[in-house]
Amino acid sequence: MSRLRFVTVGGIHAALTGAVLVLALSGLARAEEGPRRVIAAGGSAAEIVFALGQGDRLIARDTTSSFPEAVLALPDIGYVRRLSPENLIAMAPDLILAEHDAGPPETIDLLIRAEVPLVSLPEAKTPADVLAKITRAAEALGVPQAGADLAARTQDDLDAAARAAAAMPARPRVLFVLSLQGGRILAAGTDTSAGAMIALAGGVNAVEGLSGYKPLTDEAVIAAAPDVILAMDRGGELAVEAADLLAHPALALTPAGQRSQVVRMDGLYLLGFGPRTGAAALELNAALRQALAAERG
Repeated sequence: MSRLRFVTVGGIHAALTGAVLVLALSGLARAEEGPRRVIAAGGSAAEIVFALGQGDRLIARDTTSSFPEAVLALPDIGYVRRLSPENLIAMAPDLILAEHDAGPPETIDLLIRAEVPLVSLPEAKTPADVLAKITRAAEALGVPQAGADLAARTQDDLDAAARAAAAMPARPRVLFVLSLQGGRILAAGTDTSAGAMIALAGGVNAVEGLSGYKPLTDEAVIAAAPDVILAMDRGGELAVEAADLLAHPALALTPAGQRSQVVRMDGLYLLGFGPRTGAAALELNAALRQALAAERG
């Protein structure tokens, strides 16, 4: 079996690229059965494996993997960015299929030295990126035709979402709140998956001039003037409930707060940029349309 591994560039791990990666993936795809013991390090990685009809190959998944429900029965290797190399190596995988930000770098370095087969999926913030993730995963598993079929179905959903976004009567301003701890709002700026999803759904990111996920002052929240507040529907310490958002003094002064326009969606569904991205964009688009209707009504 071909040994697929990360290379280190300037101390930061990155996926094999260009002809080297193509040859490595081709060698793996030509294996008699392809890798049979696969670890998914990342929610969208696991989701894609199941969507390709290859869920029976998975022997473990990370904490962010939550769809489909069958994945929850697999052993949990921990958070995708805080993986233990000893744990992974002990599982003797034929392949680790990892998100682009799997780590930490020290873990990846140890996996390199142990020659553990590993394929990194590209970072995805656009429809083209989503299709690239599917294709890369299908090649790594040796099922290119299943990858082409899944990519075609995903493209249809993405096209439907693009049509819905283009037909929006207006583009509402959307503030994505990642967390609300100690009353401080951590929001999504540019170059984020949340900002990319807002655009796919036909909205406008209310946070301008900031890159990444950044804390906002109350003055900045009020100035953002969102028409809709968007958050992940999740439990635990980082849960952001609609009631807590609407009770926040700054958010209460925004158009979204005054009209109680809060949308909460499953985090992997909303931000995973996997095969369900088109469906998630359509669902968010419908919620934005409802917000527009409430504003005009």
